[in-house]
Amino acid sequence: MAYISPMLTNIVNAVKKASVNLGRDFSEIERLQNSVKGSLDFTKVAFDKIEKGLKIELSKTVPQIPVVTINEKTPKEGMFLSVSGIEGLANFAHGNPEFAISCALMNGSVVLCGVIYNPARDELFFAEKGKGAFKEGFRSHERLRVASKQELEGALVAVKPSMNDATLSAKIINNAVALCHDVRVSGCVALDLAYVAAGKLDAIIAPESSLASIAAGVLLVKEAGGMALDMAQKDTRTEDLPTVFNSGNLMAVSFNLSQKIAKILK
Repeated sequence: MAYISPMLTNIVNAVKKASVNLGRDFSEIERLQNSVKGSLDFTKVAFDKIEKGLKIELSKTVPQIPVVTINEKTPKEGMFLSVSGIEGLANFAHGNPEFAISCALMNGSVVLCGVIYNPARDELFFAEKGKGAFKEGFRSHERLRVASKQELEGALVAVKPSMNDATLSAKIINNAVALCHDVRVSGCVALDLAYVAAGKLDAIIAPESSLASIAAGVLLVKEAGGMALDMAQKDTRTEDLPTVFNSGNLMAVSFNLSQKIAKILK
């Protein structure tokens, strides 16, 4: 049975409460698809609204902890909540349900607990340091475990393209296609990380990712038995999470594939 601390319970409740309007906004997006400008303008309003809503709800339930959104400066030390209001914003703007709210309670570079919630599908994933990773269920919560693939050739790998280096993106995708079973580009790194933790994906390579986008998902992967690595690190047998969070160049992978995933970058 999942252990959910009072702190994590408060964060989950705040995220769900703030997400009610986001679910309504997503339903409205479909009606606006025949107007590109209208859809994009509406998306900006929805993004601003969910960020404000999350700050309000989280401040009510955990008033002693500052809330830092994706475009705000991250504190170097102390406890704070790192929040991405709509992770997978382009998907949301086009009526694609691959988006999520991502929220992580941090103490410096240590993730204490994390929540990823997709209101379009009512899917909620959560983890607490040392307590395991879970998907919320109606009567009981499902314990998450990373997949047990032994070789890249059988692996399903997600890729988040670089926004600043098309050559790097092409290299990663082409190599992954050549070495792995298949590749997915979902446009939502937070959900990809949750799916790695759940064993639905074997790995994700995500250059140039923000802390708010990946912190909760990294904890999910680690608590499900996987690893979070920096794309540039030489020794893939160990983790260096401060480097991962500082660079944003993430590889999250099952333990069995941790020493093979770097082949995709070569």
